[in-house]
Amino acid sequence: MNWNRVLLGTVALLSLLGLVAAQLNGAFPNEKKMGAYLFVFFTDPTHSLFMATSRDGYTFTAVNNGQPVIAGDTIAEQRGIRDPHIYRGPDGAFYMAMTDLHLFAKQKGYRATTWERDEKAYGWGNNRGLVLLRSTDLLHWTHHVVRLDEAFPELKDVGCAWAPETVYDAAAGKMMLYFTMRLGNGRTKLYYAYTDAAFTRLTSSPKILFEYPNPEIQVLDADITQLPDGRFCLMYVAQEKPGGIKMALSDSIHSGYRYNPAWVDAEPGACEAPNVWKRIGEKKWVLMYDVFSIQPHNFGFCQTTDFATFNDIGHFNTGVMKATNFTSPKHGTIIHLTAKEADRLERYWKKK
Repeated sequence: MNWNRVLLGTVALLSLLGLVAAQLNGAFPNEKKMGAYLFVFFTDPTHSLFMATSRDGYTFTAVNNGQPVIAGDTIAEQRGIRDPHIYRGPDGAFYMAMTDLHLFAKQKGYRATTWERDEKAYGWGNNRGLVLLRSTDLLHWTHHVVRLDEAFPELKDVGCAWAPETVYDAAAGKMMLYFTMRLGNGRTKLYYAYTDAAFTRLTSSPKILFEYPNPEIQVLDADITQLPDGRFCLMYVAQEKPGGIKMALSDSIHSGYRYNPAWVDAEPGACEAPNVWKRIGEKKWVLMYDVFSIQPHNFGFCQTTDFATFNDIGHFNTGVMKATNFTSPKHGTIIHLTAKEADRLERYWKKK
């Protein structure tokens, strides 16, 4: 099985040329030109990246015959990735951010210890890196690992950096990366920082994105969506009992989010990894989340038209949402593609 078909780190010049062309030609497609959906996710057994496409936003089929498209051990210092997030920037390029973390690295023979560092000092699942990738075609990617402890001396004791996501901050004119972080073995909190234009490094030290009113409760897995009225919606996980999804609104992309105690998800058990995406051509948004508290793991979905009422539409293959050739996806993202982009991606992996 060959998982290394995607070229990494060798196409920086082509990517930059593509960026310039997109800016000059106004190549960024608007929603009217969209005709497909892309779902990126990982799985626990592989700690690698998968991609699935859909034309209707209901039935998804993984490319590459349901096998990974990028192997985690080729791009991450811990030899595995988690929590992939994909975002289309204003330049038309695709930005992916992932957690550099392998939960089972000891079992796989990648390291001699359960975790990278002492669990008592740095906590469960400790790591120090984020993986950044950029592409203009979804096939060829530039690739960089950002080590927070090396980039920022004040973060030398970072305990974890998880679930990075990217969004364009129009006011700042920069790509903003936001993620879950803890110092040492403390509580996880939500932070943000800015990246350089090439998406290779962070240019600002991480700052707090949102503070939960109870400092004893861990928060993680932020997801930001701009609403039709211009406000920003922050979905996130509050690890109460059980942990689930809450929502906060703000007029600013990186501050001022107002706490709302209501739970948004429809799960009786714990869930995480919220991601909001819009149905093409409709005033409907879907909140997707990872239901890790059931076996086998699955994704849950709620739909809304107003971000006030969320209607449960089930899990993959138990409701209207279908997964045709994959099971137990973990922590993913869905974005829009043009039909041409989806066709190209599917043809590429079919040939492989």
